[in-house]
Amino acid sequence: MKTAPSAAQRAIRSQLSPPHRPALPRRRVLPRWRARLWPLLSACALVLATAGPAHYTAASQDTSAASLPAVPARAWAVDCANNEALVIQHPGSYLRYRLHVIDEKGDQMRDQIETPEGSVARLIQRDGRPLTPAQDATERQRLNDLLASPDAFARHIRRDQESKQMGVHLLKLMPDAMFWSYAPGQPQLPGQLPGQPSAQPSGEPALVVLDFKPDPAWSPPNFESELLTGVEGRVWIDPRTRRMVRLEADLFHAVNIGWGFVAHLYPGGAVTLQQANVTGQRWIVEHIDERLNLRALLVKNVKQRLLFDTADYQPVPPMSYQQAIKMLLDTPHPTP
Repeated sequence: MKTAPSAAQRAIRSQLSPPHRPALPRRRVLPRWRARLWPLLSACALVLATAGPAHYTAASQDTSAASLPAVPARAWAVDCANNEALVIQHPGSYLRYRLHVIDEKGDQMRDQIETPEGSVARLIQRDGRPLTPAQDATERQRLNDLLASPDAFARHIRRDQESKQMGVHLLKLMPDAMFWSYAPGQPQLPGQLPGQPSAQPSGEPALVVLDFKPDPAWSPPNFESELLTGVEGRVWIDPRTRRMVRLEADLFHAVNIGWGFVAHLYPGGAVTLQQANVTGQRWIVEHIDERLNLRALLVKNVKQRLLFDTADYQPVPPMSYQQAIKMLLDTPHPTP
């Protein structure tokens, strides 16, 4: 006959037993961390995207090819935080465009509108096909729920703002976190951009090309910036507009974020990011191809792939998020 354990026995078992760990919401933890991870990588691109810093007059817009090596490569990044933060925050500029994302949730196309309060989007395609009537009804109900609940929209936007703030924070760290050097031969992108010559009239390359790698003497001030210690790559810069055109970066060694408790990134990850001037004054990320192999929150190893493309840009006037949702709902889309 079994008897109930005494208080002393229970105390001994509690000391010998491993501490209880509450179950982690796997379906939410990994995607949410990935949503915070790629802004870290894209911030690496944005911080290197600036040419012609204000504190170095030699790096002006009319810098010739012959004079480029005479300008310290770091000079191209010193003032980039102020210039490229506009790509993340874009105050006073609002667009409507198609957003195509392929990730762990599948292949999805959205019609997205930016507003001063944040972006809103309507799902219009899954796996390359228009939504079924039932799927479209579900999506319309989701948007109507946001109309009826400003608090729910505020929570959604708060997460987006946190990612943007993190990107701006990393922009300010990058000038000291990296070594910069001119890529030998200044290799231009195949085919160049539409309408862009292979060289400027002055003879300088159409794009300035920099290689970057971490400074081993730099110490990350917080766990989010630990990623910067493992990233190296190459960036292409438009010297006229002082903006990045393309970034190719690799995770060349393992990185522990938060001593490995938040994430452990294995070497071999890579990201390609492309940025474009879409309205004459507004630059936007138009393409991301990201491949990562990580262990998140000590849960399990995950191979993640993200393809992100934007297209069909249209400037829109400032409007409330409610007006943007109504515009999305009033727009007819193809049906199956």
